[in-house]
Amino acid sequence: MEPRAPVSVMRAGLLCRCPRCGEGRLFVDVLHFLRVAENCEICGLDLRPEDSGDGPAVFVMFLTGPLVVALAILVEVLFRPPLWLHALLWAPTVLIASIALLRPLKATLIALQYRHRAGEGGKNTFT
Repeated sequence: MEPRAPVSVMRAGLLCRCPRCGEGRLFVDVLHFLRVAENCEICGLDLRPEDSGDGPAVFVMFLTGPLVVALAILVEVLFRPPLWLHALLWAPTVLIASIALLRPLKATLIALQYRHRAGEGGKNTFT
């Protein structure tokens, strides 16, 4: 296989693409929301050893938590709505933001693992 120019980690992550070629889909389909494909359909990269662990969930919490709290405080200071309205506003906001961010963050962590040849015991698990 001929060498390829490095794929942008951010581009591969945001578009949920293969970390080697940047073209093949990283996830199986929409029904299996976070299941990673076994191989890239374009370049054949073996994606089975991928393991992003709990990293994407932690990043989602670190991003959505402060954002929603800041927005809730802003709404409280400006409009002083009742508590039930806060619950009605922020529960769906957290849910939608979490679902929207989880897949791209997982793809970005997989792309970073591939780029830096991260693996168990310092070995590159991607072949």
